[in-house]
Amino acid sequence: MMRKRVDLLEEIPKLPDFLVALRPHTVWEKTPVKLFCTVEGNPRPIVKWYKDGVPVDPLSAPGKYKIENKYGVHSLIVSRCVVSDTAEYSAVATNQHGTATSKAKIIVKSKSPSFVKTLLTSHVLLLPHLTEIHASKLDVSLLDRFPVSFGVEGNSIRLVCTMVVVPDLPNIPPIAQWYRDDKLLKPSKLVEMSVGGGAASLTLPHLAKDDEGLYTLRIFTKDGTAEHSAYLFVSDAAPSAPGAPGAPMSVKAYDVNSDYVLVAWKPPNTVNEAPITGYFVDRCEAGTDTWVQCNDAPVKICKYPVHGLRVGHSYYFRVRAVNSSGISRPSRKSDKVTALDARFLTDLLSFPATVIKIEGKYDIVIKDDDLEGYVTIPGEPTDVHASEIFKSYVVLSWKPPSPRGRAPLWYVIEKCLAGTGDWQRINTTVKLHSPRYPVFDLQDGQKYQFRVYSVNMYGSSEASAPSEPIQKVDEDGKSVPSAPGHVVATRNTKSSVFVQWEAPKHLKHLMGYYIDGRVVGAKEWFACNHKPFKHTRFVVHGLIPGETYVFRVQAVNLFGLSEESQESSPIAVEPALATPSAPFGITMLSSDGSSITVAWKSPKHCGGSKVNAYYIDKRDADTLVWKEVNLNAVTERMCTVENLKEGTFYEFRVTAGNMAGVGLPSAASIPMKCEAWTMEEPGPAYDLSFSEVRSHSLVILWRAPIYTGASAVTGYFVDMAKKGSSEFVTLNQEAVTGLEEGESYVFRVRAVNAHGVGKPSQLSEPVCAKAIPGTKEIVAGVDEETGDVFLSLEACEICETSKFVWSKNYKPIGDCPRVAVTTKGRTSRLTFTNPDKDDLGKYSVIVTDTDGVSGSHTLTEDGQSCLQIALYCSIFVPLKHGLNYEVLEKGHVRFWLQAVKLSPSVSYRFIVNDKEVTSGEGQKISHDVATGIIQMTVDHFTRANEGTYTVQIHDGKAKTQSSLVLVGDVFKAALKEAEFQRKEHIRKQGPHFSEYLYFTVTEDCTVMLVCKVANVKKESTLHWYKDDEEIVPDTPPNVMSGSCALPLPLFSRKDHGVYKAVLSDDRGKDTSVFDISVISLLLVPVRFLMVVFVSLGASASELVLQCTPEGIRLQCYMNYYTEEMKTVWKHNKIASSEKMRIGGTAEMAWMQICDPSDKEKGHYTMEISDGVKTHTRTFDLSGQVKSDFFSVSSDRGRVVGGLPDVVTIMEEKSLSLTCTVWGEPTPEVTWFKNEQEVASTEHTRVTFDGGKFASLVINKVTPEDSGKYSINVRNKYGGEFVEITVSVYRHGEKIPEPKLGQPKAAAATPVPPKSPAPPSKTPTPTPSKAQTPAPSMKSPTPASTPISKSPTPTPKSPTPPRSVKSPTPPRFMKSPTPPRK
Repeated sequence: MMRKRVDLLEEIPKLPDFLVALRPHTVWEKTPVKLFCTVEGNPRPIVKWYKDGVPVDPLSAPGKYKIENKYGVHSLIVSRCVVSDTAEYSAVATNQHGTATSKAKIIVKSKSPSFVKTLLTSHVLLLPHLTEIHASKLDVSLLDRFPVSFGVEGNSIRLVCTMVVVPDLPNIPPIAQWYRDDKLLKPSKLVEMSVGGGAASLTLPHLAKDDEGLYTLRIFTKDGTAEHSAYLFVSDAAPSAPGAPGAPMSVKAYDVNSDYVLVAWKPPNTVNEAPITGYFVDRCEAGTDTWVQCNDAPVKICKYPVHGLRVGHSYYFRVRAVNSSGISRPSRKSDKVTALDARFLTDLLSFPATVIKIEGKYDIVIKDDDLEGYVTIPGEPTDVHASEIFKSYVVLSWKPPSPRGRAPLWYVIEKCLAGTGDWQRINTTVKLHSPRYPVFDLQDGQKYQFRVYSVNMYGSSEASAPSEPIQKVDEDGKSVPSAPGHVVATRNTKSSVFVQWEAPKHLKHLMGYYIDGRVVGAKEWFACNHKPFKHTRFVVHGLIPGETYVFRVQAVNLFGLSEESQESSPIAVEPALATPSAPFGITMLSSDGSSITVAWKSPKHCGGSKVNAYYIDKRDADTLVWKEVNLNAVTERMCTVENLKEGTFYEFRVTAGNMAGVGLPSAASIPMKCEAWTMEEPGPAYDLSFSEVRSHSLVILWRAPIYTGASAVTGYFVDMAKKGSSEFVTLNQEAVTGLEEGESYVFRVRAVNAHGVGKPSQLSEPVCAKAIPGTKEIVAGVDEETGDVFLSLEACEICETSKFVWSKNYKPIGDCPRVAVTTKGRTSRLTFTNPDKDDLGKYSVIVTDTDGVSGSHTLTEDGQSCLQIALYCSIFVPLKHGLNYEVLEKGHVRFWLQAVKLSPSVSYRFIVNDKEVTSGEGQKISHDVATGIIQMTVDHFTRANEGTYTVQIHDGKAKTQSSLVLVGDVFKAALKEAEFQRKEHIRKQGPHFSEYLYFTVTEDCTVMLVCKVANVKKESTLHWYKDDEEIVPDTPPNVMSGSCALPLPLFSRKDHGVYKAVLSDDRGKDTSVFDISVISLLLVPVRFLMVVFVSLGASASELVLQCTPEGIRLQCYMNYYTEEMKTVWKHNKIASSEKMRIGGTAEMAWMQICDPSDKEKGHYTMEISDGVKTHTRTFDLSGQVKSDFFSVSSDRGRVVGGLPDVVTIMEEKSLSLTCTVWGEPTPEVTWFKNEQEVASTEHTRVTFDGGKFASLVINKVTPEDSGKYSINVRNKYGGEFVEITVSVYRHGEKIPEPKLGQPKAAAATPVPPKSPAPPSKTPTPTPSKAQTPAPSMKSPTPASTPISKSPTPTPKSPTPPRSVKSPTPPRFMKSPTPPRK
């Protein structure tokens, strides 16, 4: 008769029962107390806690209560008890079979003064005595351990290790010690430690490269110690300037004396930066924040003597590295150093002293100072020598005198060339108190001798004996170490490589090594460590799995870095080969009475090679002998074991194998009874796995049950619980969502058929809701060359055996003619050869032999899915700009459009008035793949070119077209511009004016008519005319100088008239006309002003600064001022412009700086010339007060943009004047018409939205709405006043044209609608700058594609500027012109 195993008793239902009940406690106030109990039952009971019958809710008082359930022990911790916590507490255990309760009382005693007094007087001990438990007697097991970590300078990091402590006593935490590179760490501002609550942590709040190293946590237990180590890498923060080096590290002070200290440090690693040329050493006196640079020139070695310290003062030191690109960030400051006499920094017995023994028992120590007697003049120093000899400096050292006396002592040093005896004092300005002194100014190749005097208030000693001849060493004599030897890299883990190398042949005070790495095929190296590593082997972490790298090593000493070693051989980042670990989780899937089907889980460690074999063993539950089930390897994780005896219990184990061999067998399964399953419900699902694990979601996959029951499986229930919890939640959605980031979960699956719910699957392994670092999602796109739609995934990690497995709706795609899978390196692409709606669905991909690299992408019919966009891109060529035109120089007209992308195989054609045109005589057609531009240039644009223009494009499978209608007024405007440009081109073929006539006034009050000419030769002539009568000046015009002038001395009304300049030669002629009568009233009787200039210049006050609405103003007050006075402003180059305006009133001269910025800071000078003497006034705009003016003026209210100068609009239209305003605080906005404030009415609507957009909208304008409108924007810092002239004309009237040389009125554009409707026909003014013509519209907007100018204009020709100087008509804006094909 078969005996049942004890394990089977676990399946017997059982009521809850407390094995360990709660115990009462009496505690003092402000101390914690812990109640714990142990309960059993089947299924496992759920325990809830109550206080006087009320449920305990930890969330109701955060930090007050803590409920735990570890290893079957349920506990309630009440922290910092108060008297009100006195109560009866109960634990209620419940399962489906019943309930059990355990109760205990907690009494909290108050430590009142009277109670304490009673306790002390009565000697009554109210609390039970607790046996003292030392922390080292605890049993500690480490659980979650901190991994290899990566930080950045300036950031913080926390290393945490969780643990189980038995017994867990809150008042007695275990003893934990932290080490960095085997050096014990102590708590400080830079190192914070904590232990308790089941965890030990180390926090580094402000990282520096000094913190890099191997960190070890050592916890003392009753059996010894529990330890864990992991490396922390700290990389450089962003450099202070591009290409600047990283910060030095490990700054320490040595050889501390009264006024001298030797500072040393370690150099940073330079990988891609320029070599380090030196270092600056800074010091800061303790208690201040002021850093002072110690050395004027960079020191080239990693050691520097700092002298000139004050006795008794404490200092910090830091170092900055220098290279050709800039200066590094400062290093972490050193420990505090106090400048004291070296004698006071040692023990008493270290002083020069005499020891006297009394009766052979006692030692009496008498300092030599006490034995000296009364000494006034000290003895001479001895043993003068060089303790540090470098190319940059030499440090002299000597022994203090004996006797030295008790008066304060200092030293005087002399030097001479060796053998000359010509002594010179070298510390003339420094009173030296330390027996150390650095000498910097020694000449190369010369030998020197030194001697030292001791000096005090009584006098000077004799000179010491001269030192031996000392000579600065050549830096080549003490240089960097030689390069390290052969570098070998070997496999370590899936993200690390083990690198080892041979030490240099010449070490030369080696500090350590820097290791650099590089991806094969890349150009730039990266630093593997950021602090010199002392050993010749190093594990490089943080590498990309599956990537191939090479490595090199440099040795480091105080002179810098050695040459790089030779590169290692390339190595792929793969785990080192080993046999796989044991499989686990053997479960029974079905049984028919003669066979059992079992399944198992993959080994946790594959050994660096794919597991390709499984071997199964079996045995009777009552025997110990294992028998092989399969001689040939099984590749699937499921096997049916045949030829079994019905009713017998069997145990199974599984062994895994890979390329390295067969690993260890798994643990034996639970006994499984071989009997035929006859239940109607389905069996368990199996092979649970996860993919697409993200911070809040994941996808769980499984295989259907082998045993389906009496009917087919119709669905599944998925149950989820947090790791360590038995409370499962059944999910009813398709995807697992709503997870907590970083939390771990377990899952199980139950199959369902028509007869009920089947057995649950085996619990899954815990999965953490956190994406793999570097995870990328699937992207959709279109191949530029073929036009095919594809889905692509770039894996964040991969290995040699990895494969990309694509699925649709989580079913493998396999061989399908509609799609093609290609893999290159770390990227796999699924290409749709002929996409249509049948390809809609959810596509996923899994990368095998990784830690779950996977992704998915859903292609749906509704919404803007990636497939729809991709299909659109594969059918239509997306355009950035539709078909447009522009007029070029010579009168050529260019028709162009710009696509988002074009492939080299693109084809297209131009159709004009339903006829295809090709490149040939009269027009040139070309395209540029790089910019996506297709263009046609018409050389001679005439009336025959009026009509409709269309471009049809075919790129792969995609097509599109764009049209432009060029008829009516739009065509006439284009034709007019083309003819003008053609005439301009012809004009410029001969001599012509580059700047037309304008006038200036000289210092002697002569009016000069000036013009500039171009394309002239010696034969070119220029003639002057007034009212068509030729003027012959005394000096003939010199056209070859490029500028000609006609002087009009003593200008008066008789000089009024129309002046003309005619430039001509055999190539043609050009004419410029100027009516000088318009300036007659502007000229002042300057001869009178010249008489008073002498007294006016001397009356000028000093310059003062004034904040104005436009910015800031520098002004100088005078008795009388006119603009004709000779005043010159100086600050770099100043010219009257929109940025800086120069002028004055009757009482002052001023210069206005609009919208000031930091560029306008500096010294300003105004020179006033009275004809005999020049008077100068200056002002400094570089101080802090001036910065305040800049800040205030920049915060004033002003109009940023959007308003035109002139608006012309037809009646019955709607006019919208809209602009953007700015100011801090938000300004007030007021509109005016003819200097009268405009109120918001139904006809005239005034709005101010968001403190940013100001609008004045006039509905159905009438001629009465014409006038001068203005907007006033102002806050407490100032404001701005902008004027707009509005002209309303009647229907049928001709639009009024501005006079020649004046700006055209802005074309009105529609009022923008509030909803995204097509633009209306109601005009709205477009912005235009003063004296700048508004650009003309080229064409109407093509259908379905908005027109905008191409981003890169073609170069402009040297047309004279359009202002009062020249009446040149406006031009069109340019668009990008691709290179000719």
